[in-house]
Amino acid sequence: MTRRVGRPLILAALVAATVVFVYPFVWLVSASFKPRGEVFDNRLVPETFTLDNYVQVWREVPMAQWLGNTTLVTVLAGITVTLSSAAVAWGFAYFRFRGRGLLFGLVLATMMLPGAVTLIPTYLIWKELGFVGTLTPLWAGNLFGSAFYIFLIRQFFLGLPRELFEAAQLDGAGNWTIFRAIALPLARPALVLTLLFETQAAWTDLMRPLIYVQDTDKFTVPRGLKALLDQYGFGGEWHWEIVVTASVIATLPMILLFFAGQRHFVQGIATTGSKG
Repeated sequence: MTRRVGRPLILAALVAATVVFVYPFVWLVSASFKPRGEVFDNRLVPETFTLDNYVQVWREVPMAQWLGNTTLVTVLAGITVTLSSAAVAWGFAYFRFRGRGLLFGLVLATMMLPGAVTLIPTYLIWKELGFVGTLTPLWAGNLFGSAFYIFLIRQFFLGLPRELFEAAQLDGAGNWTIFRAIALPLARPALVLTLLFETQAAWTDLMRPLIYVQDTDKFTVPRGLKALLDQYGFGGEWHWEIVVTASVIATLPMILLFFAGQRHFVQGIATTGSKG
């Protein structure tokens, strides 16, 4: 009896939570098809349906170039952080050396540092290297891995049978071959999860483009949306239909990515071990 009563309550709670999370995006999509005067009328079905906003966005701003810049940065950031984090994680998981636990603890301790603490030193490094004003600082830092992803992938590596690697070593396989041909394929769920996480983070990153990019032709989508908000939103022109339409265009790729990688996302979360 309790189970019969509890199941509808749980289902109702899930439906309510879904509505709360989905409503803002539904409203955003609806507003993108409305003329300027009806953007904030709170109707989910537009009274006056128009596609002019989408045409106007592509005319007013270099949206295609912003999407291209963001795609480039996102792909490079995702691939570099996945591979570099996997290499470091493999070192901590497979090799036994003095001070390994202390060194791994120091890596994890970097997650405790607020991002604001390293903003100025990082900026000075990129300025000294001559990369300020380019897209390089938006992704090249991932060449050195990420503490969170290192921890995530290391836990997965620890869950793999060590005997498999020892057998490959007895057959003459070197450390690089074991890592590339055995460890990486077996760790695919964790690697895909890392790639999805970083793709979402890089696509929506606004802070670094605000700091390092000044030229409009090098804007990423979040930086471009900030410029649109300044010009057409709070900047005085009040063309909110342009802002919401550009927001829809910027959001759709992440939604498609989520649906495409949902199975890998769930599998990566479920199979990432907790062995220490």
